[in-house]
Amino acid sequence: MMLCADDTLYTGVTTDPQRREQEHNSATKAARYTRARQPVSLVYSEVSESRSSACKREAELKKLSRLQKNALIAEQRS
Repeated sequence: MMLCADDTLYTGVTTDPQRREQEHNSATKAARYTRARQPVSLVYSEVSESRSSACKREAELKKLSRLQKNALIAEQRS
C-alpha cells in the first residue's frame, strides 16, 4: 500500500515494491491515481507465493475499511 500526498491509500501488486514506489513518484510511469497524488510512500507490503494469490489478496485489502488498513500498517511497523 502506498500513502499518497492527499492522505489516501493506493493498493497494487508488484514484484519489486521499492522500484514501484519510485515509478509511482515519476511523471511517466505512475499509475493514473498516484500521478495526481504525488509524492507517495510505501507504508505496507506482503509477500505472496504467486501473482494469482497476490491479486486475490489485493482484492481483499481493497475491501477493508480505512481503520482496518491503518491497523495493518501499524502492526507491520511495530
